[in-house]
Amino acid sequence: MRTLIFRTAAPYLTALMLLLSIFVLLRGHNEPGGGFIGGLIAVSAFAIHGIAFGVHQVRRTMYFHPMAISGFGLLLAVLAGLVSLPAGAPLLTGLWVSPTVGGITLDLSTVLLFDIGVYLVVVGSITSIALALEGREEP
Repeated sequence: MRTLIFRTAAPYLTALMLLLSIFVLLRGHNEPGGGFIGGLIAVSAFAIHGIAFGVHQVRRTMYFHPMAISGFGLLLAVLAGLVSLPAGAPLLTGLWVSPTVGGITLDLSTVLLFDIGVYLVVVGSITSIALALEGREEP
């Protein structure tokens, strides 16, 4: 399956799918999508890259170990849930702030932080499983 056409198209397809995964992640608050679906799209991008260039290249592309990515995502998700407790709200209650940066108002929320955490957990854990399975030698 590692044809010249596939190896030529794979980097462009991977980049496009990663951008799509970030788009789905960020629009998930108001419309369908979010961290889980965005993470699955990102894992699919890494899978295509792995099929085209091998497991070693995917590990080099990711820079961080997949389980470290997953652990950091879990930390973000937990922190997003705990932020509401000092504010006097129940656990996992969404809180919003609207800072103005350079004349542009940004609407930030703990829901976004939680979605980013879920995204990173999905990317890290499923990529780790896929790389472990792909890296095994056949008997």
